[in-house]
Amino acid sequence: MKNMKHEMDHSHLGHSNDTEKPLEISEHQHLAVAPGDHAQHTLRAVSTQNHNHHAMMIADFRRRFWVSLMLTIPILALSPVIQQFLRLEGKINFFGDSYLLFVLSSVVYFYGGWPFLKGIISELKSKAPAMMTLIALAITTAYVYSSAVIFGLSGEVFFWELATLIDVMLLGHWLEMRSIAAASSALEELARLMPSEAHKVMPDGGMKDVPLEELMPGDRVLVKPGEKVPADGVVIDGETSVNEAMLTGESVPVLKRVEAKVIGGSVNGEGAITVEVKRTGTDSYLAQVTELVRIAQESKSRTQTLADRAALVLTIVALVVGITTLFIWIGPLGQDFVFGLARMVTVMVIACPHALGLAIPLVVAVSTSLSAKSGLLIKNRDGFEQARNVQAILFDKTGTLTQGKFGITDMITLNGKISQEEMLKYAASVEANSEHPIAKGIVTSANGTLPVEGFKAIPGKGAQGKVNGKEIMAVSPGYLKEKNIVVNDGRIEQLALQGKTVIFVLIDGELIGAIALADIIRQESKQAISQLKEMGIRCMMITGDNRQVAKWVADEIGLDEYFAEVLPEKKAEKVKEVQSRGLKVAMTGDGVNDAPALAQANVGIAIGAGTDVAVATADVVLVRSNPLDVVSILKLSRATYRKMMQNLAWATGYNVVAIPLAAGVAYSAGILLDPALGAALMAVSTIIVAINASFLRINK
Repeated sequence: MKNMKHEMDHSHLGHSNDTEKPLEISEHQHLAVAPGDHAQHTLRAVSTQNHNHHAMMIADFRRRFWVSLMLTIPILALSPVIQQFLRLEGKINFFGDSYLLFVLSSVVYFYGGWPFLKGIISELKSKAPAMMTLIALAITTAYVYSSAVIFGLSGEVFFWELATLIDVMLLGHWLEMRSIAAASSALEELARLMPSEAHKVMPDGGMKDVPLEELMPGDRVLVKPGEKVPADGVVIDGETSVNEAMLTGESVPVLKRVEAKVIGGSVNGEGAITVEVKRTGTDSYLAQVTELVRIAQESKSRTQTLADRAALVLTIVALVVGITTLFIWIGPLGQDFVFGLARMVTVMVIACPHALGLAIPLVVAVSTSLSAKSGLLIKNRDGFEQARNVQAILFDKTGTLTQGKFGITDMITLNGKISQEEMLKYAASVEANSEHPIAKGIVTSANGTLPVEGFKAIPGKGAQGKVNGKEIMAVSPGYLKEKNIVVNDGRIEQLALQGKTVIFVLIDGELIGAIALADIIRQESKQAISQLKEMGIRCMMITGDNRQVAKWVADEIGLDEYFAEVLPEKKAEKVKEVQSRGLKVAMTGDGVNDAPALAQANVGIAIGAGTDVAVATADVVLVRSNPLDVVSILKLSRATYRKMMQNLAWATGYNVVAIPLAAGVAYSAGILLDPALGAALMAVSTIIVAINASFLRINK
């Protein structure tokens, strides 16, 4: 299967082999650059296009707003209604003033109103009338009628309301777009993580500063203290700590030694390291993350589709109500045409589904940005939103709840002649010469080793050698059975029943104790399970290990249920089994043998992907091997949905109240909205939606 980090037979514990495979991207999810480009160009190309487009549109709306606002001042001064209100009739009038009013208003209509006039053409061509249609119809109706009055039709000019309406609409769009740009800044922030140059180590040992786009896999680069790592690679010399917070959300600097992987864009700490470049361009971690963020922000979820349908319905309602309002006021209610026209225009303006149209996209932009910064990568927005409904979660054991490597869990001494620490040091000294995973687990846990003479491996049984003049043996239960050495200790029997691997230590032929090892449970696992239970989610584990091991892990971290001795190809069947109980199921695994199960689950969560972020079948990819990130993604899904519902409730509720007021139902009570005030209320509604979206946070 493509895009998998490594393969591991979960029926036994062992070591895995990492592979270096790039992100697979489907044709409709292509990057904005060719695959041959390199890291700096890739990231900038992906982000620059959207950034420049938004920046140009923001500048355009700002410019049109200020020009229109300046022209609105003389339009207000020349409008008869304003002159009457300010008692300035006859004081500022002059020959041709009405024609000047027409010219100034025409400039505001065509220049200031151009985005809306252009928008209505676009919406009608796509057969999806929405807010631009409403705005364009409102300002066009006002402009055409007022122009007819200037050239002879009986009535009152409507230019001052036209101008103020356009001013408010431009201001609202300008503020909106600034909010969108701020919420959608994830791509630009990712692009800025990369340095501009790298210190390339030349074949003759010299150093040359080169642009990032010149780096190729196999090149060697020097990363000095405090500098950013220029490309994904492997440390081949030196030791340091690296800050990966902006890439993975891991706040604590990570120790990097020879053979450790480093990610382009992370910040080097106190030591100089030499890195062999492994990935550049679209293969790099940052490029993959950037693409996932872009796709997630552009993808539409079910909630977004609901909002789009509501916006279309609102547009149709506004048109019908607006036209009906006009005819009712000038017909049965006996008002003049200007009054009825003002009511119709106000209805159309106040009903513009701007807030409704932004209710979901703004939350999507904020949640995607937040998650990317925290190492929670959303691949499928619909799957991410469904995570809020998860009732049960299945964890793969090895590499997810556990570290996938042996560690000491218990030590027992039998005769009191030696301490546990001494026994461990003796055993580790002998095992230091072995490459077996169990031997490595013992050596790693010991506080140093002693010199060994006459080391000898006992095939399939253990190892032996002389330490401080004593014959030390670290052997398996099979060796004791072969030598008819009987162990009568209930504590050791209990360890075996738990499925742990027990190694016996002999000194000069005498059995002096036992060391128990097992796959090390991650420190965060118990905390994650506890928090998930508090959220009302049943926690289960699926593993290829035997029942004793599975039961021990389940009891240690407090799982509700476990499935043991499950072959990799049977994991998807276990997911179906849990789903058959009527539960919405999330599957969490490392994305290797778990791929079918990830695909079968209602929500697939790939954990511990590291630099291989492209797990093909997952809805969400968690960069770190931290079960607590599973809690974070479920909490974020719930919080995101709450924000979406809050925004939708506000946007629709606002219109339910505002449209009748705009139509004049409270006229008899002295409440009447004019178009400019209606536009201001609409803009305020949109800004409230934007502010509410910005309050979204990840609760860890």
